[in-house]
Amino acid sequence: MATAEIEAGICGLTTTVRTKADGAVVRIEIESECEHIARLAAALTEVEPFREISFRGQEPLTLEKAREYCAHAACPVPSGILKAIEIEAGLALPKDVTIRVSKE
Repeated sequence: MATAEIEAGICGLTTTVRTKADGAVVRIEIESECEHIARLAAALTEVEPFREISFRGQEPLTLEKAREYCAHAACPVPSGILKAIEIEAGLALPKDVTIRVSKE
C-alpha cells in the first residue's frame, strides 16, 4: 500500500491518500477535510495506472475528476493522488515532493 499525506497549503486542509494494487487496477481510498476533495474521493475509487501516468491517449482519470470536483486549479491534492498511484503500481519510487512558495 502506498500512502500520500498532503497538506494543501493556505487552506490548512489535509488529505490522506491510500492506494492498493489489485490486478490491473489501483484502488484508491481518500480521506480529506476538504468538501471538494471528499466529493472527488467518492468519484475516484479505482484507476488503471498506465492511463494515469501520461497525457498521451486518454486524460488521466484523476485529473478528469479533479477538474469536475476540485474548486482550485493549483490544489496539490490531485498530484499527490497521482504520485501514490504511480508508487503503488511500481511505476515510480517513493520520494517526497516539495513546493516552496514565497513573495518578496
